[in-house]
Amino acid sequence: MGVVGQIIPWNFPLLMAAWKIAAALACGNCIVLKPAEQTPLTALRLGELLMEAGLPKGVVNICPGFGETAGAALSNHMDVDKVAFTGEYTTGRKIIQASAGNLKRVSLELGGKSPNIVFADGDMEGALRGCIGSVFFNQGQVCCAGTRLFVEQSKYDDFLSKLSDKVKKIKVGPGLSEDTTMGPLVSDEQLKRVTGYLEAGKKEGAKALCGGDRAKEGDLSKGYFVQPTVFAGVNNKMKIAQEEIFGPVVSAIPFKDVNDAVFQGNDTTYGLAAGVWTNDLKKAHAVARSLRAGTVWVNCYNVFDPCTPFGGYKQSGYGREGGVHALELYTQVKSVFVNLD
Repeated sequence: MGVVGQIIPWNFPLLMAAWKIAAALACGNCIVLKPAEQTPLTALRLGELLMEAGLPKGVVNICPGFGETAGAALSNHMDVDKVAFTGEYTTGRKIIQASAGNLKRVSLELGGKSPNIVFADGDMEGALRGCIGSVFFNQGQVCCAGTRLFVEQSKYDDFLSKLSDKVKKIKVGPGLSEDTTMGPLVSDEQLKRVTGYLEAGKKEGAKALCGGDRAKEGDLSKGYFVQPTVFAGVNNKMKIAQEEIFGPVVSAIPFKDVNDAVFQGNDTTYGLAAGVWTNDLKKAHAVARSLRAGTVWVNCYNVFDPCTPFGGYKQSGYGREGGVHALELYTQVKSVFVNLD
């Protein structure tokens, strides 16, 4: 491609840099990487290590800064041939608009509101573990988190009772404490965002079976800590069921049958990932095929392999990272005709 601008988020700062830099370098590009303003130090240290490893000067450039300045300049620059972005869809739209100047290529890995669908014939204990891992991992600050939990009606009440009991045992605390199982959110801005959604959910009539507020015990009240929350009594039209919260909050919604699960699962502007829990393999494949999501996990969640593509449908963006599809993001196609006569 030439010069590639890469803009990464704060939730997995080293992983996001590695995903983007590795594929672009493998295809012979030069890179300007802008890390998130909340987490620039990891990328800067990576840049130092690349220099120590002998990478030629100018091949990888780390450019910290705010989105409104550094990110906007990178997206607008006439000498940048392609921009790869991971982050929120509103910023993704601005990057698309900025790319018009030189018609630079753009790939976007944006947010999600992923359905995690539990059928009555599935492994309930496995689904409980999978649900907790899908929502509360990294304090819920995960783009593919299974934050819309759909449970078949016959199992709904029992599943939520067991889920809330397990969630209440999650130990919230500082990340450096050995007994902590869920740490703080990244910033005061993110704390306000998440607690705003908690209030919105309660106002809309959802019931917090556990959590529902920021953590207020002792010193936790001074930090960016939120209680892990399970909302029941949610319908798929509520704000907490349609908008990405990016925090430790799950909205549980009952469904009637396979068709209802697929319909509600697809009833969102996002399409990044989904989970399906059932012991019926035929059903699993049928639902996976019908869900409009770039990744579907069956009887597991958050399983990744660098050989497989990752990306979304609809407002979750376009382009795929991982595997041969990632190489397609950073190469041009050329046809050459040679007359050998």
